[in-house]
Amino acid sequence: MERRRFLLFLAAGVAGTAVGRGTAGLVDPARAAVPTAAAAEPVVAPSPLPGVLPAPTGVVDRLPGEGSSLALTLDDGTSSEVVRSVCEFAEDSGVRLTLFPNGRYSSWEENGDRLQPLIDSGQVALGNHTWSHLDLTTLSKDEVAEEIGRNRDWIEDTFGVRTPFMRPPFGSHDARVDRISADLGHPTIVMWNGTLEDNRLLTPGELMAAAREWFAAQSVIVGHVNQPTITEVYDELVELIAERGLQTVTLADVWGTGLGGVRTTSGSAALT
Repeated sequence: MERRRFLLFLAAGVAGTAVGRGTAGLVDPARAAVPTAAAAEPVVAPSPLPGVLPAPTGVVDRLPGEGSSLALTLDDGTSSEVVRSVCEFAEDSGVRLTLFPNGRYSSWEENGDRLQPLIDSGQVALGNHTWSHLDLTTLSKDEVAEEIGRNRDWIEDTFGVRTPFMRPPFGSHDARVDRISADLGHPTIVMWNGTLEDNRLLTPGELMAAAREWFAAQSVIVGHVNQPTITEVYDELVELIAERGLQTVTLADVWGTGLGGVRTTSGSAALT
């Protein structure tokens, strides 16, 4: 309980940095971190901000314009325990996240009871990271379409949203992959300009060193929900965000609806 209060206290400070910024940083104070238990409950989805941009066609690797926004994006999901811990971290802190799951991993559906309310509230957005995490540039046209399309359909069927965002595994893509992705409903290829460097097992000190190097205004940070190290540094990550006067946003806060994705009539309202 003390840790939860500490995270909520820090999150309230992070939310405060957005007050008065308006759309310059693409953050609305009413949609900033919520320093109450309501962050863990389904709420009415927020309306798009005036000035929210349409999802671009092509490659993005940073947030547009000037501001103090930070996009934390987490990939894969090989560990059910880490996925659940990240959901609990979001509930406790109000930090906004964009997740790029691979549907082959059961961790996402196993934690649907925690994840769905975060998606419904818009605190967590989703992107497509393909079904099997293969290098798309090595596959045939039909195989690329299968990897992207199968994961797109799984996201819609499982969480009830469509997303314009696709992140190619290993960051490996070319014009052919980008074209197929756009044809399948994901025109925005999301790369990054900062990393937690946790594609391998790190010590907590190593992960925080990467965060201190890369956390900066308008950055898109890539990390993973695979190794347990990230679960050991939540307090330090929130402290760093607060110290640097940054405000976390989802990619959908910046480009698109401001929700976890476009709500569809398919998919469950809540998973159990």
